[in-house]
Amino acid sequence: MAAAPSGLSAPVPGSGSPGAVAVWEWQDEFGKWRPYQGSVCSYIEQSFQASQQKGKRLGPGPANNSIPLGHADAMLAPYVIDIPSLMQFRQDTGTMRAVRRHLFPQDSAAGQGVIWEWQNDEGGWSPYEMNVCVFLEQAYASGHQHVDLGPLGYNYDVNLVSQVQTNKTTLYRRSIQRRLDTPYPVTAATGPLHTGMACSCQQCLLNSGTGPITTRYRHSINLPSSSAVPQVSSRTTAVSSSGLGFVPYNKPTLSGSRSAPRLNTHGAWALPQPASTGGPSTGGPSTGQPASNGVSVPNLPVVMPKSSKVNQALAAASTEPELVVRKYLEELKDAPADEDCIICMEKLASPSGYSDAYECKIIRPETVGRLAKCQHTFHLLCVLAMYTNGNKDGSLQCPSCKAIYGEKTGTQPKGKMEVSTFPRSLPGHEDCGTIQIVYHISRGIQGPEHPNPGMPYTARGFPRYCYLPDNEKGKKVLELLKVAWKRRLIFTVGTSSTTGESNTVVWNEIHHKTEMDSNLSGHGYPDPNYLDNVLAELAAQGVTEDCLRP
Repeated sequence: MAAAPSGLSAPVPGSGSPGAVAVWEWQDEFGKWRPYQGSVCSYIEQSFQASQQKGKRLGPGPANNSIPLGHADAMLAPYVIDIPSLMQFRQDTGTMRAVRRHLFPQDSAAGQGVIWEWQNDEGGWSPYEMNVCVFLEQAYASGHQHVDLGPLGYNYDVNLVSQVQTNKTTLYRRSIQRRLDTPYPVTAATGPLHTGMACSCQQCLLNSGTGPITTRYRHSINLPSSSAVPQVSSRTTAVSSSGLGFVPYNKPTLSGSRSAPRLNTHGAWALPQPASTGGPSTGGPSTGQPASNGVSVPNLPVVMPKSSKVNQALAAASTEPELVVRKYLEELKDAPADEDCIICMEKLASPSGYSDAYECKIIRPETVGRLAKCQHTFHLLCVLAMYTNGNKDGSLQCPSCKAIYGEKTGTQPKGKMEVSTFPRSLPGHEDCGTIQIVYHISRGIQGPEHPNPGMPYTARGFPRYCYLPDNEKGKKVLELLKVAWKRRLIFTVGTSSTTGESNTVVWNEIHHKTEMDSNLSGHGYPDPNYLDNVLAELAAQGVTEDCLRP
């Protein structure tokens, strides 16, 4: 095994450079940074620059400082980036991910559109973070056969000739590939350029002065406990979906927003720093409600498609929408004068922003109501609009704090859940046996609750085998997973974040362990925090110990 090639990491002065390549990346649930495609980055960068220059609306998007990714790629329709908080928000699940923007030299891999990828467990290809792509391309262009990714925070040796990545500890091997794609956008260099290994720019040196910001602290890929806010570095905060809950509507679109939400409108590019509560701070007023883990959640608009007679007919076929709204919200005689409705982002003292899109004979556009448990206040018509664009299962979820009213159900296709036990122990749980769960789902046709009704959906990788320790807490998780399965919450139909395939069965934000003997992919053991994490994720879906009581 060769050491990292020398001569590839000389710092390039970035400040004041005439031009650079901008790469935007999002952080997955394991703390790994994944670059958006070049065409998507071009749209993000163009929108970002427009917001910097104008400080006004970006165009047809839903917010002054928000970037709807569906305008760049239809497959990314549920996603929007909030610039002040540097967060990506998925509107159909409520999931939030950190995003970052790095500048690279124009002659780097990013400028040439070169992407290096590794083969994942599902047979698809996942890109390395752009820092690694740049470094691998430098080594490849220089004729090096082996490179060590240790200085970049990865415990891998890469053979550029045989195109194989090897874990230096376990010797587990994966295929890699070099692929040409759309070059990333050229922009004015307003900060240091990232040059691969041992980059000397300020952003990289923030990470304890040991090199670029990578996932070195998360490389065991053990998710943190639900009571802690996972800090990847001093400039970003990874936000777990378990603390944020889920938005109760399905199949959103990123058009038709009634008005711009009142978000932080600072025009200067600023990196968020951790606040005293452990959440990101944008250097200005709070842009959202604090979640249960102390992270400030941006009040992005609840953006829904315009209602149609079909939508309203489907809603009427299930629980009467008006009755559901009236059941959970108490009508107020006087609307709070200075508060906004975070669904339509209009003043509560004004009529609902969706009054011209939703017809209702018994709810007036100006009527305001308060949810009983959490006391958050909205236009009743806005809540009705949100409900009729969801699963229409008789439950509501507060778009502010994610509190669930009623019994939430999902859109999981039909299938079978099998459970068995055997005496073999899992790493980290040597004092007990193992519970094995097998999920069976076959391909089929999407129903009215799915993204594309009437179209086929695929079911890759089934049956899926999952494992829990056969101890008291593991048995409790099992019973709650049975409840989640019955409520159709474990899987859904959507787009795979691993392979990019749309109209396929995917996990629905309740993490499972699919490996027994290792945690190489983050889906195995040992992981001392897993049971606590999955309990928090189940609770965010409304599945708690209360569901097990007779």
